[in-house]
Amino acid sequence: MNLGSDPHRKHWRWILPLIIIAALSGCRSTYYAMWESVGKEKRHLLQDEVEAAREDQAQASEEFKDALTRVKELTGFQGGELEDAYRRLKGDLEDCQQRAAVIDDRIGNVEQIAADLFAEWEGEISQMTNPTFRSKSRQSLSRTRERYNRLHRAMVRARGRMDPVLTRLNDYVLYLKHNLNAQAVGALGAEMAAIQTDVNVLIRDIEKSIKEADAFLQTFES
Repeated sequence: MNLGSDPHRKHWRWILPLIIIAALSGCRSTYYAMWESVGKEKRHLLQDEVEAAREDQAQASEEFKDALTRVKELTGFQGGELEDAYRRLKGDLEDCQQRAAVIDDRIGNVEQIAADLFAEWEGEISQMTNPTFRSKSRQSLSRTRERYNRLHRAMVRARGRMDPVLTRLNDYVLYLKHNLNAQAVGALGAEMAAIQTDVNVLIRDIEKSIKEADAFLQTFES
């Protein structure tokens, strides 16, 4: 198959740079226009961002579980290279921090696109002259906005739960950095119950947020 002769591939070669430039310049109208030129409306962009946020949250769940497992391993440390164990925990912390930053961006994108979508929807309803169409469209908007609000609350709550865990993990990493000895490891054990509770609550709220994302995405499929 000759991919170079695919007209759709050629189309994306010039449209993608324009989309990126529009996004970086902060001109949302141009950004949306670029996507609309390839068949993606705001509802499609919102769907894409919610799906991406859902995947990032699922990844975050696994990464925070890995970090908790690493702390548990350290508390049972019985010899070997403590420096290596410290570096592994530090790597887990950095993974969690980076994922949290990505989720911040995802939530911001979802908020912006949703606001623009709902504003556009309201404006288009006001243009309708058929009262039946206008009423049904307003009902649909109301349902979608309600589902979005539930999703947004769940995403923000789950993201907020990450902060106390990140703070504890950062404390552990810094403490180990300064005290690579058995006493430092013993101190981590004394704090195990607290971080395990925080991680369990975080995982629970991430699961709730993912369920809300699934429910919201169904509005685009029905």
